[in-house]
Amino acid sequence: MNKVSVMKEIDEVTDIYCTECLVIRDLRKTRGKSGAHRFCIEQCTVGEQLQFLGEELLKVLDE
Repeated sequence: MNKVSVMKEIDEVTDIYCTECLVIRDLRKTRGKSGAHRFCIEQCTVGEQLQFLGEELLKVLDE
């Protein structure tokens, strides 16, 4: 993978799954922005995929 392809994939994932996510909207109302963000990082499968892609991006940048 190269830098551009990883970044495009991150953009695609966020555009498809995160932009209009009903769960995040509800959590922002009930838990606040940081609580909703915490959910995305710790429990959301899309968040897990984004973390993986972020790690891949770091690997590419280190090369």
